[in-house]
Amino acid sequence: MFQNKVAWVTGASSGIGEEMVRQLSSKGACVVLSARNTDALEKIRMSLPNPEKHMVLALDLEHSSNFPELAQTVFSEMKGIHFLFNNGGLSQRSTVAETSLEVDRKIMEINYFGNIALTKAVLPFMIEQKEGHFVVISSIAGKFGFFLRSAYSASKHALHGFYESLMLEETENGISVTIACPGKINTNISMNALQGSGSAHGVMDHNQATGMSAQECVAILLKAVTAKKKEILIGNKEIKAVTLKRFLPSLFWKIIKKQSAT
Repeated sequence: MFQNKVAWVTGASSGIGEEMVRQLSSKGACVVLSARNTDALEKIRMSLPNPEKHMVLALDLEHSSNFPELAQTVFSEMKGIHFLFNNGGLSQRSTVAETSLEVDRKIMEINYFGNIALTKAVLPFMIEQKEGHFVVISSIAGKFGFFLRSAYSASKHALHGFYESLMLEETENGISVTIACPGKINTNISMNALQGSGSAHGVMDHNQATGMSAQECVAILLKAVTAKKKEILIGNKEIKAVTLKRFLPSLFWKIIKKQSAT
């Protein structure tokens, strides 16, 4: 499915994004690596087999005004855009009461508006091709709220509404959508999460340190993309909470309030 296809990955400099790049490359894709840290992206590109097949493109999800130009650059230089892996984002570790509105806005700007701005920039090219697949990294927090995640959870909930609508509208143009909801994954997401003042959390949370590996997470994700699944929950026992909330909501709320926030 991925052989010689162009796959654009945001948040590609570390964690799930970096692992996406490596696994997509191993499956024969031509990968566009995007994030703010181009030095890190170049190191990753040069470590891949046939690095000349791949492209590094600086991108900041907080500043989306140049996304149409970036999409045109990718389409022109790579001769197509078949997959967009919207992976880049920012987490949170602060209560509602202690979180400034500026932090709420920043998280929403990066996780929601930056995400959909890139999709809107890429969409015309996929419509022209009559082919394309948007892969959206949401979160288990996109299925229910959780401690210290108010803005993060809100931004992920918003993605579900947007992409479910896009899914319905663009099926006739051969365009697919897969929304992935990872649970506890062993990445540095908690290190970079924002506190209420806007400073970095700077701590590797227990939930991340003991979570599923990024390698296993991405392997499950790519199988779901290959099968063109509309949504996939990825994680260990924590993802059972989604089913519990749906079918036994009273029990869900009793259990969830006893879970560790970090």
